[in-house]
Amino acid sequence: MKKFDRAMQILVAGFCINLCMGILYAWSVFKKALVVDLGWSNADASMPYTVAIITFALSLLVAGILQDRMGPRRVLIMGAIMVGLGMIASSFATSPLMLVLTFGVLTGCGIGFGYACLSPAAMKWFHPSKKGLVNGLIAAGFGLAAVYLAPLTSSLIAQYGINTSFLILGCAVLVIAVPLACTINNPPAGYTPALPAGLSGDAAKTSKPVDINWRGMLKTPQFYSLWFMYALASAAGLMIIGNITSIASLQADISDAAYLVVILAIFNSGGRVVAGILSDKIGGVKTLMLAFIMQGINMVMFATFQSDFTLMIGAAVAGVGYGTLLAVFPSIIADFYGLKNYGANYGVLYTAWGISGFIGPVVAAIAVDTTGSYTMAYTICAAMVGVAIFLSFITKPVDAEALEKKLANA
Repeated sequence: MKKFDRAMQILVAGFCINLCMGILYAWSVFKKALVVDLGWSNADASMPYTVAIITFALSLLVAGILQDRMGPRRVLIMGAIMVGLGMIASSFATSPLMLVLTFGVLTGCGIGFGYACLSPAAMKWFHPSKKGLVNGLIAAGFGLAAVYLAPLTSSLIAQYGINTSFLILGCAVLVIAVPLACTINNPPAGYTPALPAGLSGDAAKTSKPVDINWRGMLKTPQFYSLWFMYALASAAGLMIIGNITSIASLQADISDAAYLVVILAIFNSGGRVVAGILSDKIGGVKTLMLAFIMQGINMVMFATFQSDFTLMIGAAVAGVGYGTLLAVFPSIIADFYGLKNYGANYGVLYTAWGISGFIGPVVAAIAVDTTGSYTMAYTICAAMVGVAIFLSFITKPVDAEALEKKLANA
């Protein structure tokens, strides 16, 4: 029971750290203040966020490799410190370039370092049958950050100004996330996770642990199938997430659609937990298939959403569809290629998310600039999700034993 309690402590600490690391989701509030209060251009105010996204994706790959070698604690502490110091340094920024370096590079890198360590550490403390649930809960912390950070940041800026707000939030990350990071570690050698209640007999038996590194992973067709599914489905989700307020204004003449952002965040986070639980029951690829089908139908219909109610439904479905990806892909990587090299393996796969962060906004921008509406963007996204649905039908689990023999003989 004591070890199980320790597993729960790791899970709760990881969830809370991600609530802090989700500072990225507050950028829209900072951007508005930079434009309105300081007179920056939209392009200058967006650049730190864009750089942070790219740095996040790249640093997650580096941090994944480091945490596989060093363990999660030191890498996670470094990440939390970088996020806090990056925010504090941002409070002294007086130009777009300075903010790109402080928030975009330093804070973005810290978020990547933190995000890379939490899922692998938590999964090792729990029974393999709970991979999906654990990933879902850890990922939900990051998604839920938007629910409280956006209004909190807005309130701080209104009361203290943008510079002091950066300072306060940076200090809060150092005070809260760094001590929590000190509690995260891998289980001791020989540790056997607690058996979940109600699981016994054949269902409790686990096969020989898989141990495939990123080089071996790149030799499997499943990796490329997963990569394209991740990139295409994420791009569709991010297109909606990044443009929902503009979509509401254009399609339904709703001038203040902040509530849709909250709905997206809540269903994004809830979708991560529900999808994680479902993937434990029916498998990760089947769960993705269901999410893709739901996401594809939503994309086909989105142009017809021209009222408060229909846009709320569309935002909720988009949130669940996108959240599913962040919970289920980590579990699939752990199932297919093992936990020993999980950090590096998932870091390589996560480059798909980095690419999708570029595809989604570009598709939306081209559609609006050329046609004056988002209809073409919905069509393109529906086609991308259609490809993901096809790939989910043909993707089978990796035959780890055969692959390990092949790699050993190579």
